[in-house]
Amino acid sequence: MGQGTALLLVKRRALTLLASLLLAACERQPEVPRVRADTAEAVFVWPGVHPAPEVKAPTVYLLDGEVRRDGPARLHALRMGTPRLPGRTLWLVVRSERLDWTDATRAAILADLAQWRAAGNTVEGLQVDFDAATKGLSGYAAFLKDLRARLPDDVRLSITGLMDWSANGDPHALAQLAGTVDEVVIQTYQARTTIPGYEAWFAKLGNFPIPFRVALVEGGEWQAPPGLETHPQFRGYAVFLLARERR
Repeated sequence: MGQGTALLLVKRRALTLLASLLLAACERQPEVPRVRADTAEAVFVWPGVHPAPEVKAPTVYLLDGEVRRDGPARLHALRMGTPRLPGRTLWLVVRSERLDWTDATRAAILADLAQWRAAGNTVEGLQVDFDAATKGLSGYAAFLKDLRARLPDDVRLSITGLMDWSANGDPHALAQLAGTVDEVVIQTYQARTTIPGYEAWFAKLGNFPIPFRVALVEGGEWQAPPGLETHPQFRGYAVFLLARERR
């Protein structure tokens, strides 16, 4: 075999190897499952969002209004009219940017709760959607304890929570919450995207003392971390619905 032929064979083998490596690199990676709303057991519905007909979740969290940072601490209504969803279990959701609620604030919320029930809805309770910093859990627990005492006995209390609570929350403050609220819905997304690295947060859930749901964003990536769905306090998922594009 001449020197030229040997070099040609070496080049061919090198090209074959390179092609194999490129094919391996281009192999389709397993896709992370996307969150579907049509199979959800619970959904969040904000004003302006119209669920698709196939979304039939038995539990619905409906945003009713906001208590905004600016001006007096009053309930700003966001929902036109009273919902009528027979056969579903509803939670009336109030987003809040402050905790200095007045008697008038609470009275407006209780009036809406009563109106929703009078319309024939099954209303489970009130959910407070407040971004409580992990280091501020003790103060938030005091606010919720006072709110709980002012709610009728047949109105349950739910709150949204951050994944960081499970890792860095003060155990004493979490214990206070456990004695006050009926559930925490842990948020795993920002805007329309699942927060990267959520697996690490849930790995630290350990002795989390409060019944909880996990809130997922519609269409976001989600793979249940090991042990999450067998956690003794896990109560399922709630999917945050996104507005559909008009066609």
